[in-house]
Amino acid sequence: MRHATLSLVMLLGAATTATAQPRTDPDWPCVQRKVTNLSPGQFWNGPDLAQAGEWGDDSAAAQLARKLASRRTEMSEVDGLLDAFAAEAGPDKDQRLARVFSGVFEVIGGERDKVMGGIGRYAQGQRRMAERIREEADKISQTKDAPSAEDAREMPKDQSELETRFAWDRRIFQERSQSLQYVCEVPQLLEQRLGEIARRIQARLTTKM
Repeated sequence: MRHATLSLVMLLGAATTATAQPRTDPDWPCVQRKVTNLSPGQFWNGPDLAQAGEWGDDSAAAQLARKLASRRTEMSEVDGLLDAFAAEAGPDKDQRLARVFSGVFEVIGGERDKVMGGIGRYAQGQRRMAERIREEADKISQTKDAPSAEDAREMPKDQSELETRFAWDRRIFQERSQSLQYVCEVPQLLEQRLGEIARRIQARLTTKM
């Protein structure tokens, strides 16, 4: 049991300490640095977005923005979609392309916010499970190390059931920790997609900024 407890400590440490550097947010378990808010200026140096008008009021721009923002749309499709839009955009092409970016930024940003919130809730659940596993490990250890039959009677009666629950919870905890590593990559992947789409939109502007 001492070996199992040591393994547990190592497992919990790996799941709750992604980097050696101190964290300001205990609900952020990822190795990747937490960036709470994105701004259009991080990706866009084209026409002023405020002056371009509401992207939702331009039905064609809004439709394209949602399609580009969707991860179901392969990046290999983006150039063709942008070229077709730009060819039909008319004299206000630059402003309409700016609206497309505004839409992409808002849609991807909203998806990213949901993922960030989900990661926080996931981390809270892991922390609660870690505490439960510690309690289970302590109970098992106390039962096995009980110095007398009288002390043992105070411990859980069904030792097998407790050990089974401990093993199951530890397995779930480990699997969730491994899944979290992949989930943590999603915000960064969304940022990369947003940046690449912004670059391709700006490449089609008539007036380069």
